[in-house]
Amino acid sequence: MAHEALSVEIKPEHDGDAIVYTLKGSLDFETAPSLRAALIDSADEGKHDIVVDLSHVEFLDSSGLGALIGAHKRALEHKGRLRLIINAGPIARLFTITGLMEVLAVYPSTEAALEDRDRLVPSL
Repeated sequence: MAHEALSVEIKPEHDGDAIVYTLKGSLDFETAPSLRAALIDSADEGKHDIVVDLSHVEFLDSSGLGALIGAHKRALEHKGRLRLIINAGPIARLFTITGLMEVLAVYPSTEAALEDRDRLVPSL
């Protein structure tokens, strides 16, 4: 089954303090390197408050998870943070099964992530 190519929309939020990446399509071994490069570029520019909206991602594999975990580690090293937005469904289940729901800050919406409220907790 073919997956939709990844598209990434990047915009500053909260007076430029946070950067929001809105992803659509598949985040997999073919597309994860482009996300990783974009996140590294942000880090190189001193942007360590990052929100990644995965609510429109249809497929996520271990390469995509690796890119997100790498961004999380880089943000922490620079006293920043990575916040993710996911919907209920296969992506949320993947985060729960892998234990990443407990490690990464996951929220139901961009607003909740930016305001640091309504953080999601693991549930199967």
